[in-house]
Amino acid sequence: MGLDDRLQHALERLAFTPVLLVCMDFDGTLAPLTDRAEDARALPSASTALAGLNTLPETRTALVSGRALASLRDVASPDERTLLIASHGAETWLGPEAAPLELDDRQRRLLETVTGTIRRIVEAHPGSSLEEKPAGAVLHTRRAAPEVDEAATAEALRVLDGMDGVHVMQGKKVVEASVVSASKGDGLATLRDLTGATGILFAGDDVTDEAGFAALASGDVGVKVGDGQTAAAYRTDDPEHVAVLLETILRLRREALDMPPLDREGVGPSLDE
Repeated sequence: MGLDDRLQHALERLAFTPVLLVCMDFDGTLAPLTDRAEDARALPSASTALAGLNTLPETRTALVSGRALASLRDVASPDERTLLIASHGAETWLGPEAAPLELDDRQRRLLETVTGTIRRIVEAHPGSSLEEKPAGAVLHTRRAAPEVDEAATAEALRVLDGMDGVHVMQGKKVVEASVVSASKGDGLATLRDLTGATGILFAGDDVTDEAGFAALASGDVGVKVGDGQTAAAYRTDDPEHVAVLLETILRLRREALDMPPLDREGVGPSLDE
């Protein structure tokens, strides 16, 4: 199982960047999608490659997920060196000294309203479910019948879109309402500033990952996992191929860092090619 030539060549260039940041969505990217969110686990080969990247100099990793931070930790069991962007950027773990998310009084009241609204929709639509997050609430319809999925999603979008101060995102079989304005693009910008990354690899499968792809700069590599329209320049099929992607960038990065410094600067391929 290999990568297409265009993506392979992009990774070969990216491997020579001075400071590499590898960011991965979790569900549908590192882990196959499951009906029960708590059952999701990253493919072992993907986890091993991500951990290997953490051992390399001038190389950082991050998970960038729509999951709440506690949920992401539970299912991903991330390496302690991996940075975490959760709840689509509303929650972060950027090191032991980082401050936790705190809501003001207005946000807390609004969160109660949003959660109650989605709870009522769930009660009226069998098979749907509510997920509560520190800064929002999510309607899940993956286990609902198609007609129930459609009706619940339509009602949630209609009601939530009219709430002042509520930020609504629709993904695969989910509608999320957050009282904090954040996106995966914001999360990637934060990670770039924190790590001093000169090149980013970011892969994701859902429509909420499009904000991340839009935040990438020249020389970065964005990879859409699966079908659908995307701003990403590259595409791969599924989590199995993402594991190959990670194994490939790990191998290429090791090779690039093993070269003498002058060779890496003078002989390595240009990131602007």
